[in-house]
Amino acid sequence: MEYDAKLDSKKRITIRGARTQLYHVTEKKDGTIELSPRELVHPNEISERTLKMVDKAIENIKSGNVSESVDMNELKKLLD
Repeated sequence: MEYDAKLDSKKRITIRGARTQLYHVTEKKDGTIELSPRELVHPNEISERTLKMVDKAIENIKSGNVSESVDMNELKKLLD
């Protein structure tokens, strides 16, 4: 679906036929706005295996067992 829309007096826009309630919004320098659907997960729905992996990652961070920092400037250039 494609259509034109206008901000209302409170700078809101209506999304026709929205399939989800939550969106991640990315606003780019050229004024383009990108919406990505999001779904929240209740903590009890996260698997035991995933929780163990998160715990292990936190242990690694606290003990200093981490990789070198990643330079995000290249990614920012690609996204712009």
